[in-house]
Amino acid sequence: MTMPPPPAPDSPRSSQSPPPSGIQGDLELELLDLANALYQLGTTVINDSTKERDRPGQPNAKPVGAKVNEVVHHLGRLDDLAQQTQTMIPMEVLAEIDNGRNPMQLTRDRIERAATENQFMNGKIAALDSYRTYLNEALIQNWPDLEDVLAPKVVKEEPITNGVIPTNGH
Repeated sequence: MTMPPPPAPDSPRSSQSPPPSGIQGDLELELLDLANALYQLGTTVINDSTKERDRPGQPNAKPVGAKVNEVVHHLGRLDDLAQQTQTMIPMEVLAEIDNGRNPMQLTRDRIERAATENQFMNGKIAALDSYRTYLNEALIQNWPDLEDVLAPKVVKEEPITNGVIPTNGH
């Protein structure tokens, strides 16, 4: 296992817990290494293109190829690690990431939507309970014979005695 690069100043890893052990931790560290390699590749490409503008016609060594090979190595390692993991990621999450959307925002939206739907359903349930109560009261008022069937059952709760049967003074 390779040592992770030092965290970037805005990296959450420096202030959070260490990566998990096992394959998940290896994947996380490899992704950090890949991100670092991609950053270095981008920096190298920018530096190379500015050198060519500054000194046209001068031959110089191109480190871009080595950086590309390093990125390809990390991608190959990720592919190898992916074969060992059983974690399934929904395709919708991957599509959202491809569209440039933060998965945390997607999760937050889903939680808010579930909470809203939950409140809506709780309102429906409360409305149905209220309607049933009014209907039962009206039915009992007009047909008193149905009171035994429609009246709410009062359940008498036995006191909790930690398994000891109360003797009621006997």
